[in-house]
Amino acid sequence: MTTHQNSKALHIGLWISQGLLAAAFGMAGFMKVSAPMDQLLANGMTFVSSYDSSTVRLIGVAELLAALGLILPAALRIMPILTPLAAAGLSVIMVLAAQYHMSHDEPIAATIVFFALTGLVAWGRYKKAPIKAK
Repeated sequence: MTTHQNSKALHIGLWISQGLLAAAFGMAGFMKVSAPMDQLLANGMTFVSSYDSSTVRLIGVAELLAALGLILPAALRIMPILTPLAAAGLSVIMVLAAQYHMSHDEPIAATIVFFALTGLVAWGRYKKAPIKAK
């Protein structure tokens, strides 16, 4: 593959990752913002029993905004630097989630995968395949 083809493949891979992450965090964030706490707990979100409901809602808002930030700035090419920043913010959320899950002897495999993907998008959109503003 030539450098141009590698760059195009990376660009496509980043868009796919952004879309998948936006869907996952958008849905999770919407649930945290809109569902009753007992329903979240019943759906396996055990952390809600350890935090105040306003903290859970704040996490949901952060995930929703980051999901929008993964797509809209890059797609609209308006302040596209917000896309890697949104991914970096989600990476921080994943580090905090992993810390919580480990301290409660819960599995962290999914958290590690999300951390890796958010890190890839942050690095890729900042360094390797940035989106140019209009």
